[in-house]
Formats: sequence, C-alpha cells, structure tokens
Amino acid sequence: MPELPEVETTLRGISPHLAGRRVTGLVVRDRRLRWPVAPDLEACLAGQPILGTARRAKYLILTCAAGSAIVHLGMSGSLRLVAEGTPPGPHDHVDIALDSGQVLRLTDPRRFGCLLWTADDPQKHRLLRSIGPEPLEPGFDGAYLAHVAKGRRAPVKHLLMDGRVVAGLGNIYVNEALFRAGIHPARAAGRISQTRYDRLAEAIREVLGDAITQGGTTLRNYVNGDGRPGWFQLRLSVYGRAGEPCPRCGTAVALVPLGQRATYACRRCQR
Repeated sequence: MPELPEVETTLRGISPHLAGRRVTGLVVRDRRLRWPVAPDLEACLAGQPILGTARRAKYLILTCAAGSAIVHLGMSGSLRLVAEGTPPGPHDHVDIALDSGQVLRLTDPRRFGCLLWTADDPQKHRLLRSIGPEPLEPGFDGAYLAHVAKGRRAPVKHLLMDGRVVAGLGNIYVNEALFRAGIHPARAAGRISQTRYDRLAEAIREVLGDAITQGGTTLRNYVNGDGRPGWFQLRLSVYGRAGEPCPRCGTAVALVPLGQRATYACRRCQR
C-alpha cells in the first residue's frame, strides 16, 4: 500500500489543481526518505510551470518545463492538496507550494517513499525503465500473460507481483483478481491455459477499475489527493478475510502460506 488504484486515485484528485500552475517554493522538513531528497531540489523546482501529470505503475510524475519530479508514496504515504498555511503533521515531510495558494503535501509515516528530480525522460529513469506493461492499457491481455508465464514453475501470484511483468499490481489486488478468475495463487504459472489467463486479465482490469471507482483501499493511513479515504476495503472478497465464508460457496477463506506476503484463497472456488 498504496498500490495502483490508490496512486491512480491520487493522480485524478490532484491533476485538475496542478494543470497550468507554477511552483512557487518548496519546504523540505525531512530529507530522509527511501532515497534522500536532493539538496538542490528546491532550486530545480522553484519557478517551474507544471505542464502535465502522469502515473507509471506506482509512481507519480509531475512534468515541468525543465524536467520531471518522480514521486512514490511508499508503504503508507499520501500526496494531497492543502491550503497554504495548514500546519504540518509529524510525517508531512515535503510541501510543494503553488501559485494558486495551495500546497501539494507529501506525507510518509514510514519514509519508504521518494521525491526525485530528473532533467531527462522520466520513462528512462532507472526506477521506471524496466517496469512491465500497464494492466489498464491496450496490449495487456491473456495472450501476453500466457506468453510470459510459459515454462515458469513459480506460483502465478509471484508472476503477477513482479513489476517487470505487470506494472503496479500489489498484494491486495492480485489476491482479489485471482479469486475472481477462480485461479489458486499457488498454481504454477506455466500450468495455466491461455483461456484461464484471458479470464485473469479481465479480472485484473475489473478489480482495478472497481477499486479506482471506490477511491482505492484504506486499511491504515491512505487518503487520496483530497484527503479522503478509499472504500474498496468494504468490497474485498478474500483479502484479509481468513476464516470468513467465501462469498461464492461459503467455504472458509484460507490463509495460504506463500512467500512473505499474506495470501488468501478459497480452496474450493480457486483451482
């Protein structure tokens, strides 16, 4: 967390307020993020017009005249707009002041996020250049998944969690998509037919679309660009519901031992 839907929701929330605005200043209260905030970032951003905003996987990109700011929200962060003069909280590490009188505030309680600057094409940045295709864009389908899965013995869940294979999918949404597709997360990726991968690609798009509509999932700290929580957690079918009845068949949802991330499945509905 935050995962693709939360980052996309953040993007949609802040973008209308950033288009055509100019950065008037930067306040850095704590540079100790995952990668330290560069000492010259204030000089790079101050006075820059914001030409556009975009998302790549779980990264937000603010395109300016002289370069781009790349933002990651870490495991529990948020990027939201507040009025100038709003007192900062203990985890409000960076403020980007705008000529509108608003401030774009980066909050990161665990300091696993980042705010970086590049003067080059951000898509070629070392953090973004190896990321796989976006699951909500054309070209991501069952044929693609079947191709990259061919010959792989690793669990299909591990395949989907690999950012070089699919951009931005996180643990919550992989669990939910596999449930909708009826595929057990531990099944070997190379032993799934393309027909089932067709359904899985569709389920991934459905889950992500539903989550974005609901403003993302708030389990702990996440809020969107307007400071509001998401509501998709109310629609989760298996994630975090070990021991509860499967919404399809009533069998108790199982907590599956698989890697380091919590994995949930219905042993009857998912094969």
